Amino acid sequence: MINPSHPIRIAIIGAGNVGATFAYSLLISGLAGEIVLIDANQTKASGEAMDLNHSVPFTQSTRIWAGHYEDTAGAAITVVTAGSAQKPGESRLDLVQRNASIFKSIIPEIVRHNPDGLILIASNPVDILSYSAWKLSGLPASRVIGSGTILDTARFRYLLSQYARVDSRSVHAYIIGEHGDSEVPVWSLANIAGMALEDYFAMNCRDCEKDVFDHIFEATRDAAYQIIQRKGSTYYAIASGLQRMVEAILRDQDTVLSVSTLIEDFHGVNNVFLSLPCILGRNGIKQVLKIPLNEKETDGFVRSAQVMTENIKAIGL
Repeated sequence: MINPSHPIRIAIIGAGNVGATFAYSLLISGLAGEIVLIDANQTKASGEAMDLNHSVPFTQSTRIWAGHYEDTAGAAITVVTAGSAQKPGESRLDLVQRNASIFKSIIPEIVRHNPDGLILIASNPVDILSYSAWKLSGLPASRVIGSGTILDTARFRYLLSQYARVDSRSVHAYIIGEHGDSEVPVWSLANIAGMALEDYFAMNCRDCEKDVFDHIFEATRDAAYQIIQRKGSTYYAIASGLQRMVEAILRDQDTVLSVSTLIEDFHGVNNVFLSLPCILGRNGIKQVLKIPLNEKETDGFVRSAQVMTENIKAIGL
């Protein structure tokens, strides 16, 4: 909960590549007056805090320190990036057992010290861990939010923009479902300047090349594997996505973002966390948008939910 009489505090659990990069992005943005880094490796968290503090004279006046779970008290948002990293050749779902166990120690501590704040989950597999965090926390689903397909959607829009030769911010398209191999591109709603992609390319760019849309989606879905193979992990884009989520919440912007949330009564899917476009504002998720899907997209979303349900059962939730 945001207290206007105190500096806005953002707590970050996990000072690895994602957590530290997000902290840096947050510092530059000026959104937070206080940033606390919490990690099982206190020395690492302390070193990151020192380095970030040395950026303050060039950026924004912000108090930054390495703390403990009690420092989540009063935080408007606690962002969880902690957990085992995805290894080359490993799927996000392969991480589930390791990171679900870690969450059993993290989430209760957050809620014990900060029962009124929001929790954002970025650790993978993000949909299952967001569901786990919701169950472990006892908080309303609107206040436990996974980063979901915010990153997949950004990759999707970027790749489409490169083909269409327009600014990626002018491409409107979503990836829904799992943040992972069963994710679903919503081609039926994708557009540039209000025009369906086929119409845009035919009238303003060039005829669609054979199978280009399949290739774009495959590149979107497999981007993380490609990046991990090349540099070991991904962190710049997800850090930017987390900052955008935090901005939408703190500034009560009613921004539509594709984030992971509790799905209820959507094409027969219930009681799983998956991504749909959601309206984000001060108190978290204000509304889950039940967008129209064609038959193929609906089938893909339902399959994605089945994958999540099976893995939820596997970890005893």
